[in-house]
Amino acid sequence: MITTEFLLGSPCWLDLGTPDLRKSTAFYSEVFDWTTEPFGGQEPGGYTVCRRDGKVAAAIGPSAEDGAGASWTVYFHTPDAEETVRAVREAGGEVRVPPSPVGGDNGWHAQLTDPQGGRFAVWQPGAHPGLEVADVPGSLEWTELCTTDTAAAQRFYGKVFGWHTQEIPLPGGGGGSYTLVTPRGGGQERTQGGIVQLPAQALSGTGGAAYWHPVFGSADCDATVAAVTARGGAVRMGPEDAEGVGRLAVCTDPDGAEFVVLTPERS
Repeated sequence: MITTEFLLGSPCWLDLGTPDLRKSTAFYSEVFDWTTEPFGGQEPGGYTVCRRDGKVAAAIGPSAEDGAGASWTVYFHTPDAEETVRAVREAGGEVRVPPSPVGGDNGWHAQLTDPQGGRFAVWQPGAHPGLEVADVPGSLEWTELCTTDTAAAQRFYGKVFGWHTQEIPLPGGGGGSYTLVTPRGGGQERTQGGIVQLPAQALSGTGGAAYWHPVFGSADCDATVAAVTARGGAVRMGPEDAEGVGRLAVCTDPDGAEFVVLTPERS
């Protein structure tokens, strides 16, 4: 499970880059019952914090590049952004934005890309530790990397974060496997995400590049999916039941950013 007690390589933040901030904040606020406010006392129209029941669950900001579509970025915790960036370079990844301070003493971020093209970021906390809520409806429940090369992804992220991985059969008995990810120093109860291998044609939306998408918890997957479609989003898969996982659907927001909605099975 994802928690707000962050270890090296734990998901600790996520934000949406969008070409239409107003539309995106309205969409996600209605779908996940988020309230929003400018980050750090900034003027409205810039980087925006999203809260669930008063706790920070995500953020939304303008796309960094003109003409860029909407997409979610998952941030992983590091106590030393410079050291993590060195590990990314040594493992064959790309540094798009080197470690940079955010809002004075809030912390430092770096924007990175794995060798298969998967974009992610790291956060070294200062005064701002990261997410304040996880593993409940309307918050981050899981993270998932879609890639053409699971073995290469395991090697890369293992070198960068020291992740532990475990192969399990895909639900449904149709063959194939799914890679579970656990941060170094965390037990099985800290399993935080997965890696799934897909053919390049299944990644046509990114030109064959790998990508991360967030999985948001929901008390009622079908009701949340109905809210997604009613507000201009779309459903790519589901809702469907996955044995041992829960009921889930792969969705996109009105600008095409992909995310997953999950009502998990609880033991």
